[in-house]
Amino acid sequence: MRLVIADCSVDYEGRLRAHLPAARRLLLVKADGSVLVHSDGGSYKPLNWMSPPARLHVGEPEAELAAEGVVQTWTVQAAKSDDRLVIQLFEIHEDVSHELGVDPGLVKDGVEADLQRLLAEQIHLLGAGHTLVRREYPTAIGPVDILARDAAGATVAVELKRRGDIDGVEQLTRYLELLNRDPLLAPVRGVYAAQLIKPQARVLAEDRGIACLTLDYDGMRGVDDSDARLF
Repeated sequence: MRLVIADCSVDYEGRLRAHLPAARRLLLVKADGSVLVHSDGGSYKPLNWMSPPARLHVGEPEAELAAEGVVQTWTVQAAKSDDRLVIQLFEIHEDVSHELGVDPGLVKDGVEADLQRLLAEQIHLLGAGHTLVRREYPTAIGPVDILARDAAGATVAVELKRRGDIDGVEQLTRYLELLNRDPLLAPVRGVYAAQLIKPQARVLAEDRGIACLTLDYDGMRGVDDSDARLF
């Protein structure tokens, strides 16, 4: 990753046009080709950026720009569109590069993993007579959190989230479409389980015939303090 602190102006050209006047900013150039422009305040989000795939060309400024004090011109061209980010650098204060290596990815706080383990151990929470088939049931588009069978022997696919939103419903819908093509599993019904399910997600799930299950994480862990309850 390359980090450059410079006095610069920024112009975005393409489907829309945007201009940042000259100011001191942080420029991030990542190995994946993305370039991000950050300020020291306002938000964690960049002021402007170019997503990969993109190509960065560093060149000499035109004579007119050089006369105005520009020392470098960065042109970041998107590979799949006409979008272009043009950065005029007036003064470079820092320019360092670091090899970060392969990132292991986001490690969640363990709640979703714990929910999966606990629900597998307490599969009766899905309903009387349910039995566990397996956790992380593999499919061509990713693993289903829990695959189970109900009291009648029908297949149940469970998607687990800490906070259930619409994206999770869409994810489970894709799993169900795929699983129901397997004659050994079909028909497969879905259960969307989370500590909190947003109202829009619940409406969408129920409209698609997916059951919603709200999980009491503390109760499942056996740390629910019943003496502290008002009711």
